Amino acid sequence: MTRSIGYITNPLVRHSAEGDPEALANAARNPESALILLAGDLPILKAGEPGTGLLPFSTLSRLPSHKEQVFLGTLQERPVIATLAAPEAAELFQGDPAYTVTDLRSIAVRGLVPAEDLGILAMAKSILDWHNRHRFCANCGAPTQAAQAGFRRDCSACGAQHFPRTDPVVIMLITRGDKCLMGRQQRFAEKMYSCLAGFLEPGETVEDAVRRETFEEAGIRVGKVRYSTSQPWPFPSNIMIGCVGEAISEEIAFDRDELEDARWFTKDDVRRMLEGVHEHFAAPSPIAIANHLLREWVKD
Repeated sequence: MTRSIGYITNPLVRHSAEGDPEALANAARNPESALILLAGDLPILKAGEPGTGLLPFSTLSRLPSHKEQVFLGTLQERPVIATLAAPEAAELFQGDPAYTVTDLRSIAVRGLVPAEDLGILAMAKSILDWHNRHRFCANCGAPTQAAQAGFRRDCSACGAQHFPRTDPVVIMLITRGDKCLMGRQQRFAEKMYSCLAGFLEPGETVEDAVRRETFEEAGIRVGKVRYSTSQPWPFPSNIMIGCVGEAISEEIAFDRDELEDARWFTKDDVRRMLEGVHEHFAAPSPIAIANHLLREWVKD
């Protein structure tokens, strides 16, 4: 069961490939449209138990201005539009009990919105962040303009078309018998250990990326690799490719520039970490794909 993994549930009927130049304008004129609003990196939520990231489109009237808009698709035939506002716009909603303003990671960890909203928020954050970072053409340096309902940016100077990108990351649970390998970075929460992870490089298979990253970070050689599941990770726009690999060596020699520590854990260790009762170590957050990989492993 993967439903508890953060950001994976998205019920939208996407419209990114339809190419209707009027799709965004038509959706913006529809009074029934829903609004996903980000002030910089911070989603604006309607407060509740749970709240929702789907706001009435009239909420835009609270803003003096906004930046890009993207027609994400429809939810039960209701258009959904993501809108990027300046970071200062968060101040217009903070302190108002009708709204919650916080970061997307906290929204997932605290369960502030339903899982369905969380996936839509992740989609909106990723594509709006892409717009914010790609205002100039990578080919000639001229300014670009949003097109195709927000799923493309065009350069009028050289004619280049630019599309939203997703960066693939392999995240892997490496096992050897009844032990698994986990590491810890300095930025992690106290006591927390997690699966190793790293970016997929150009011209590299997922399997080879798992082997390379594991050896580079921990000095462990890996043989067989199998895919498990994936997770959108909108920080800013990654896809986490969850894998399980079988170690063919055991002696750890971890990269101290990448990791603070790396070690082998038994299944009993991992069970107690997942239950939150281990005296020395803690598991990654339940919203993370690493938590899912560990839970599946201890079932065997």
